[in-house]
Amino acid sequence: MARQRFPQSVYSHGEEPDARFTLANERTFLAWIRTALALMAGGVALEALGLGLQPDLQLAASVVLMLTGILAPVQAWFGWARNERALRNNTPLPNPMLALPVVVAVAVAGGLVMLGLVLR
Repeated sequence: MARQRFPQSVYSHGEEPDARFTLANERTFLAWIRTALALMAGGVALEALGLGLQPDLQLAASVVLMLTGILAPVQAWFGWARNERALRNNTPLPNPMLALPVVVAVAVAGGLVMLGLVLR
């Protein structure tokens, strides 16, 4: 009897790829998770450390970082699944879904912090 693997939406497709590619895909997944943790830690640190920034801008930057940190694991999971399916079907890898929004959010948060420093 075949072993059931989770998620079936990934493992029910194609053939087993070279383990090196699967492991590289897993490392990318874990990098997104680390990114999410760093974004959330940055958001918490902005509020917890009392940096003396303009309060509304500090809060806005913190919220942007926290929301981005919440969305990054979504990218991790769906990106991993899409890449794994592509590997199993021997098709080109898809583009990351949320990479550009994460870049924009981090740039916006950085801009808010910079503005908060200038206006304090």
